[in-house]
Amino acid sequence: MEKFGKSQPVTRREDIRFLTGEGRYVDDIAPEGALQTFVFRSPVAHGTITSLDVSDAREADGVHAVYTLADLEAAGVDVSMPASIIKNRDGSDGANPERPVLARDRLRFVGEPVAVVVADTLAQARDAGELIMLDYDDLPAKMDTAKGGEPIHAEAPDNVVYDWAIGDEDATNAAFEAAARVVSLDVADNRVIVNSMEPRGCYAEPEGERLHVAINGQGVWGPKSVLAKALNMPEDAIRVTNPDTGGGFGMKAFMYPEYFVVAHAAQALQRPVRWMSERTEAMLSDNAGRDLTSLTELAFDENHRIIGYRVLTEANMGAYNSQFAQFIQTQLFSRVLTGVYDMPAAFLRSVGYYTNMTQVDAYRGAGRPEAIYILERAMDRAARELGVDPMELRRINFIKPDQFPYDTLVDETYDVGDFDKVLRRAEAEADVAGFAARKAADAAAGRLRGIGLCYYIESILGDPSESAKVEFTDEGRVNIYVGTQSNGQGHETVYAQFLSDQTGIPVDLIDVVQGDSDRIKQGGGTGGSRSVTTQNTATLATVDAMTEAFVAFLSEEEGVAASEISFDDEQFRIEGSNMTPTMLEVAEMARDKGREDLLVHERRTTLDARSFPNGCHITEVVIDPDTGVTRVDRYVVVDDFGNLINPVLAEGQVHGGVVQGIGQALTEHVQFDEDGQLLTATFMDYALPRADDVPYIGFTSEPVPSTANIMGMKGCGEAGTVGALAAVANAVQDAMWERGVRQADMPFTPLKVWELLKDDAVAAE
Repeated sequence: MEKFGKSQPVTRREDIRFLTGEGRYVDDIAPEGALQTFVFRSPVAHGTITSLDVSDAREADGVHAVYTLADLEAAGVDVSMPASIIKNRDGSDGANPERPVLARDRLRFVGEPVAVVVADTLAQARDAGELIMLDYDDLPAKMDTAKGGEPIHAEAPDNVVYDWAIGDEDATNAAFEAAARVVSLDVADNRVIVNSMEPRGCYAEPEGERLHVAINGQGVWGPKSVLAKALNMPEDAIRVTNPDTGGGFGMKAFMYPEYFVVAHAAQALQRPVRWMSERTEAMLSDNAGRDLTSLTELAFDENHRIIGYRVLTEANMGAYNSQFAQFIQTQLFSRVLTGVYDMPAAFLRSVGYYTNMTQVDAYRGAGRPEAIYILERAMDRAARELGVDPMELRRINFIKPDQFPYDTLVDETYDVGDFDKVLRRAEAEADVAGFAARKAADAAAGRLRGIGLCYYIESILGDPSESAKVEFTDEGRVNIYVGTQSNGQGHETVYAQFLSDQTGIPVDLIDVVQGDSDRIKQGGGTGGSRSVTTQNTATLATVDAMTEAFVAFLSEEEGVAASEISFDDEQFRIEGSNMTPTMLEVAEMARDKGREDLLVHERRTTLDARSFPNGCHITEVVIDPDTGVTRVDRYVVVDDFGNLINPVLAEGQVHGGVVQGIGQALTEHVQFDEDGQLLTATFMDYALPRADDVPYIGFTSEPVPSTANIMGMKGCGEAGTVGALAAVANAVQDAMWERGVRQADMPFTPLKVWELLKDDAVAAE
């Protein structure tokens, strides 16, 4: 059997538990009698706090504590939230103002936490919150990404967070001066609210001298370290767990203020304390995604080959540095800056700005969707202006198979790829040849039809190291302990399936253990599409160690040389003997002999290189010009994910990612008023895509196995979104091009599309 497994389309085993109400979500499993928490939040986007009086709230019925920033500091809590800071292009550090757990002196966005009430019941906590007296002087709200305006932080008097660059600016400028044609496109990537199915939540409880904190997050070791530092506790005095988590998408990968306060309250009160966000509260306070504009320029020679690529990105960071935002719109953005194209010169400059909005951070793809979106929008515009078929323009500029491994201009090395093969397969699967007939039929009915293409590549990110531990239990079952954390991806299925493929242990006897810092000593969590490649590499190493140990044991027991014993992924075979024990049977033999050391095996591995999933999205949209309603009618994806463990789960990941891309492109529209009030803070105002917004999504695998890991796999968790944005946007632009619309930006809401078409009709008159 090949090392990468059997690639069987096994259905998700955990779904039975979820669909029958047996999920263990943080709000369901909080300790009985836990105190309830209410977070009092800023009602304004910008203001100076003149007084904060919580004395009446402290005296209210059922209240055990009310915490302000001063209270936390008096208790010795480190109240500064962590953030990663990028280097500016002049070598200085990006702005690094304090982001306090609760507001200090100034209010900087609507929804910023100011005080926290802990009471017997949630109703009592809410009632007490109504008694908090907050006085403030209003300040002008800064709502644009531009230098200047009312300073939000003293450390950034002009509101510039960072000014960063990568690439050879001189060589790129020279390429533009020598170009036969230059194509420019200034394109916006709209802000989105993440809206995971399960909002954020946590609980904390004393466990003797230790503290247990449960968070519905994307890993436990980062939070454990940060909490220990904040609470001035030894790391081994804190246990962090992730129960079942209903969606993360990057937004739940970080620490948030509520977790610190709940943990401190449980420790100070010696009582369990819980908090669960409500939907509007989440929309106001969760890290948002995207929100940038980019001037994107391509320089071509007379043969339509790209000779230079230049980008200026201006990114909205919100009111504070979140944990990774500065890196997302700089280094992570740059990982796939030049996409799948062979470019001799490129230069990216990224400038971040503070505004009085919720901070941004990772959202499905974290920088890679943003980079691919602008590049593929620019390629689509270039094809129109150069008079070249969009597919042909891409073929002219593709990195060719014989150029791999290919060193990009931003210090990435693509290991393998056959982009033209994938594109040709997508062209056939999408029936591009039949588009003209479909367009004509719609035109006869008064509708506009457009076709859009995106060819994406993604760089797998995150910690390249991971651990796996396999334990044979007294009950005849097997536990596999993993360092990643499922947020709905199907890890319980894929990890058990992979271990079963490699060992022959029946999959229904394998239990996946995750999200507990006491039971698993180390792990990188989930993010950046890292899980399957890193985790299964560690599993392979653990299986190898386990096999070697069992062979040595059988050699000793049977009196034969280890070289005469083999294992074929199902059972051991001993030359000259009819013994063919399975892994489970050898483990039982070891147990009977008192060899407990053979019942637990663990290895940690580190990948030397990243993998680069890539693929082609082709979609068709239909627009009703009388109403502006835009409908995605056809959608085809052909992906190169390398070798697949479970095609069903891979397809599910692609479907979910595409739907999130369709949502951002067509329906999700974050709106603030001029004073910084969020106008789209409920599902009555913020439109997530629904089932009738999504067509059948065709998925085809066209693998070119990676050389970056022994299984030949490439991550797939975020790929759907990376490709969807530009595919849908290019299709909408294509549909409106013949009506004279030359600039169309997401989201393509009915009103926006109708106004674009109406304005064009007026201009034509």
